[in-house]
Amino acid sequence: MTDNRSEAQPHAPVTVIGLGPMGLALAETLLRNGHPTTVWNRTPEKADSLVAKGAHRAETVAEAISASAVTVVCLQDYAAMYAVFDSAGDAVKGRALVNLNSGTPNEARAASRWAAGRDVAYLDGAIMVPPPLVGHPDSVFLYSGAQHVFDEHRPTLASMGDPRYLGPDPTLAVLYNTALLDLMYATMNGFLHATALVGSANVPAAEFAGLALDWFLPTVVNATLTEQAPALDKGDYPGDAGTMEMNLHALDHLTRTCVEQGIHADQPQLMKAIAEQAIAQGHSGKNYLAVHEVFKQPAQPRRPG
Repeated sequence: MTDNRSEAQPHAPVTVIGLGPMGLALAETLLRNGHPTTVWNRTPEKADSLVAKGAHRAETVAEAISASAVTVVCLQDYAAMYAVFDSAGDAVKGRALVNLNSGTPNEARAASRWAAGRDVAYLDGAIMVPPPLVGHPDSVFLYSGAQHVFDEHRPTLASMGDPRYLGPDPTLAVLYNTALLDLMYATMNGFLHATALVGSANVPAAEFAGLALDWFLPTVVNATLTEQAPALDKGDYPGDAGTMEMNLHALDHLTRTCVEQGIHADQPQLMKAIAEQAIAQGHSGKNYLAVHEVFKQPAQPRRPG
């Protein structure tokens, strides 16, 4: 027999707990998409705008959770979620919880155990866009944990953005989120540092961006990484087109240029030190992607001076 619950309830009731900027955006989006929405926040006045748009303001956490089969939580951290839900007593039993707090994989794993001990079906999640983009069909939300929660409530999740299920391991959503933030900050810092470097010769950032962002990143960097990503899983880093030693020379030139131009040199110095570590570990004749092997290890203590 086919399970048609998700098709039968495209506008299922939903509860949202936590009305910071992101929680407000989630609740407003759910309302706009026709979901009967119950909200609760420690400061009740934060729900005023939502109530004016048709949301129901619950007086207690227990009332809020009891109003819907699924509750979306968007609080500061996991500790706040525990504090809120522990005040609800037995109202949490048999309910589905979608947690969109941020944190670490260990915290997500502990939350899954906490939920199992209270007969709560738990799905951990991560929002990959800022509040103004919530509800856009191409705004990605990551989920991991109980697949039946994801499957049953997918229409509700899809109202908030593009839902991507990563698997039953509850830690994967927050781990992906952290890895993508790692990529974001590293990329932004690389661009900002590069604009500072050309800016030392009075080149406007907007002028440099045309070459760096419109051509170099998509055509050279992105294309190379896309092509070489499978090699990372195999640990295969042939140096036919350039060795780690050659890249170390380039990083040395980069570092010395920063010093000559009078701009911050710590970032290229760190990249140079990582390449030196890769060479010390036997990757001298391999290509630059062999630093992946260094990144897979715990950081080594820095030597004095």
